[in-house]
Amino acid sequence: MDVGTPSADSAGSFPSPRELDVRWIHGSPSAKHNSDPDIQVYAFDEHTVILRQNMAINYEAPFLFLLFGDAQAVLIDTGATASAQFFPLRRLVDELVEDWLARHPRHRYHLLVLHTHPHGDHIAGDGQFADRPDTTVVGAELATAWKYFGFDEDPTAVAQVDLGDRVLECLATPGHHQAAVTFYDPWSGFLLTGDTVYPGRLYIQDWPAFARTIDRLIEFSERRPVTHVLGCHIEMTTDPGVDYPIRTTYQPDEPPLQMTTGHLHEIRAALNEIGDRPRRRAFPLFVLCPGD
Repeated sequence: MDVGTPSADSAGSFPSPRELDVRWIHGSPSAKHNSDPDIQVYAFDEHTVILRQNMAINYEAPFLFLLFGDAQAVLIDTGATASAQFFPLRRLVDELVEDWLARHPRHRYHLLVLHTHPHGDHIAGDGQFADRPDTTVVGAELATAWKYFGFDEDPTAVAQVDLGDRVLECLATPGHHQAAVTFYDPWSGFLLTGDTVYPGRLYIQDWPAFARTIDRLIEFSERRPVTHVLGCHIEMTTDPGVDYPIRTTYQPDEPPLQMTTGHLHEIRAALNEIGDRPRRRAFPLFVLCPGD
């Protein structure tokens, strides 16, 4: 392996945990004067890129993840806007892949597009990749995504996606959405939880399924070195228990995106506290919300 990514068997070679030292773009008081890029690019390391969509384009401002392996890269989620004119995701990804290939030449290189779940703010940009050469876009819906991972036959399986000496582990994690998937990347130690866990409003479609998912994530994380738990949004303020209103396009006082495995335990304790009568409850770094 010449690019520095670990093989599936190199459990002792994981990098030490380090902070995500980044100030995310968070909108502007006036969209007319928003000078932020359409998509913020943060290179966590040579082979791991985090993207954030500009709130001026869509208030959801989702995070996307681009991970490079020896044989292919994976883009996890495609954002909240379909139009390449207003959200040039394909162009940016092409540039990032070209830059990576300039440093790590390959004769051919594949791009795989996967998703955390099929809500519109995570799949809107899929069409930009429909005609891209050497690209596979796996639909996010239950019938397509779970069949791809094999969860249709065994929803308790830990599926593997091999990028070429960088093997992602994938879990079916329903609760927020029946087709939700969580990704674990041993190279970075990232646990990519989509809308299941993030600093914001955790909308729970199926309360018992969500509780089982949190239990599974806790158990899974106890057996692996998780550096950061990364969801796809920031909706909280830096005031404990206070979230920004829905459709906010300026969030100057955001907490960091990254959470910890300790927060998984906090979510589980919150579920226990609420009991079997789901209702909205605010906690320091998240809000539990019944419904979609």
